[in-house]
Amino acid sequence: MTWLPVILIILLLAACIWVGWNYFHLRHRMDALTRTIRKVLEAGLPASALPIDQVGLEELSNSVKALAESFESRSQEVEAERSRLAAVLERMTDGVLMADADGRVTFMNPAAEHLFNSPGGTGRSVAEIVRQHQLVEAWRSSQETGQPREESVELPGQHQFLQLVVLPDQQTGGSLLLVQNLTRVRRLETVRRDFISNISHELRTPLASLKALTETLQDGAFDDPIAAPRFLGRIETEVDALTQMTQELLDLTRIESGQVPLEMKPTSPGKLLNSAADRMRTQAERAGLSINVDAHPDLPEVNADVTRLEQVLVNLIHNAVKFTAPGGNLLLTAAFELPFVRFSIHDSGTGIPQEDLERVFERFYKADRARSGGGTGLGLSIARHIVEAHGGQIGVESVEGQGSTFSFTIPVS
Repeated sequence: MTWLPVILIILLLAACIWVGWNYFHLRHRMDALTRTIRKVLEAGLPASALPIDQVGLEELSNSVKALAESFESRSQEVEAERSRLAAVLERMTDGVLMADADGRVTFMNPAAEHLFNSPGGTGRSVAEIVRQHQLVEAWRSSQETGQPREESVELPGQHQFLQLVVLPDQQTGGSLLLVQNLTRVRRLETVRRDFISNISHELRTPLASLKALTETLQDGAFDDPIAAPRFLGRIETEVDALTQMTQELLDLTRIESGQVPLEMKPTSPGKLLNSAADRMRTQAERAGLSINVDAHPDLPEVNADVTRLEQVLVNLIHNAVKFTAPGGNLLLTAAFELPFVRFSIHDSGTGIPQEDLERVFERFYKADRARSGGGTGLGLSIARHIVEAHGGQIGVESVEGQGSTFSFTIPVS
């Protein structure tokens, strides 16, 4: 019985030594695993780089490896989503800005940089970048109320219409700003409204004349051997005008939709100018005008549909004749501008007001001075589409009272 306490003490000491040794050994392996994981993380290596077999603690190591692989997979998914979002924002035509709670811009896409002319604006305040008090007030109001806001403004100096949408972030206190450039939309609305107004104006005049002439014939003029033929002749004139307008509208629609095939072939620029000038020379002489052609014979040939391109030249010469006073002159030129030949029709006429220059090629658009000049207002629009179908561009330069120069380019053959 006296040895029993001693044996118990020895067993207790042995158990303590065994537990201590296992603890020390386990702690050593845990430290080794921790150091290995830290090295892998610091080096940015994938989860497969964990040397599990060398570390021991297989179950714990496998769990850590599985967790690392899951984290790596999620990180790759997040990076892929971030890349896709960045690509979308880079290519968006609408401006996108992100601001923090202090109003500092943390992100701007290229469209926003272009709209506000602020490249590299990250880090600056929203007010510094936007620089438009109505838009800034809309952003501040959204920040204060925590509610989305919309604001539309016109920038007079730049002739731009912008719409701002502010979406506040309730969690961070920041905000997302979306800026849309509505200039083109507003311009299309103006064109549509003017088109309806202009076509109504063009149709109202011949229709009113036809109604008046018909009523006059019905009231007894039909039996008048002198008046009846004259009224019928005027009716025929008005019907011809409506027919011409309808045909030109159909031609324009077909050209715009690409339903008119162009018969392209190499053509001499000088030959085109001389042919168009010969067709219009009689009309110009009746108006007391002279037509001169200046085209070097060595100019390269252009690839063109001769009939359609001559139609463009005749149309431009006709306009020049119509708005040039007797005694004036018209100069038709062709010059080589690699890789195009530029055709120009210069007149010494009344010129075009500055505010009308950007719109003279629209359907039915006429400057007020041209309202009494006749025509359908479709010729220049048809000319523009024919030139663009050839791969060229058409434009006009003019000073009111000093004449105009219409010019267009056609690629060389």
